[in-house]
Order: sequence, then C-alpha cells, then structure tokens
Amino acid sequence: MEEEIILKTDEVIEYLKDNVEEHDTLEISYNRIYAPGTVLGISLDDIDGEENLLIRIHLNGELVNDTVEVNIHAIKDDIIEIRHIKGEEETIIVVEE
Repeated sequence: MEEEIILKTDEVIEYLKDNVEEHDTLEISYNRIYAPGTVLGISLDDIDGEENLLIRIHLNGELVNDTVEVNIHAIKDDIIEIRHIKGEEETIIVVEE
C-alpha cells in the first residue's frame, strides 16, 4: 500500500524519529543526491550543543564504502523527497518549502 504525505522540514525529522526502524528501507533524495538503502541504525546525538538525527544506511549498489551515516539535521533544507518502505507499506514524504 502506498501513501503520499506532504510535510515541512521539521515534521520530516519528527516522522523519521517516530516511524523509521532498523531494517526499513529509506530512499532519500536531497540536493542532487539519491541515497537508497536499508536502515542499520538510528540515533540522536548532541553535536555542538544541538540535537542531530543520525541514520546509518547500507546503500543499495556496489560502492567502495556502502555504509553511510546521514545527519538529517545537516541536510534537512535540501531534502526533496523520502520514500519509507516498511514491509508492504510505502510512504512517500514530499517536503514542503
């Protein structure tokens, strides 16, 4: 089942914190980057006195380093769309400017 939702930047961060779990699939489109992969871990870290949502993703594809950590707070203004796939459910998050 596919659902599309439109969220503001801060709402995207809250959605990710509340709904994404290990082994889900995320396809993040931001700036000119497309990063599809399986979530390996999610953490909230304090960096320079600010909360940051870090998501570790095992990218789909054959890259030299195929595991990356994405700081969602660092790219939040550049996010265009995120697809969140959990089992048979797929949520497409479109970011409203």
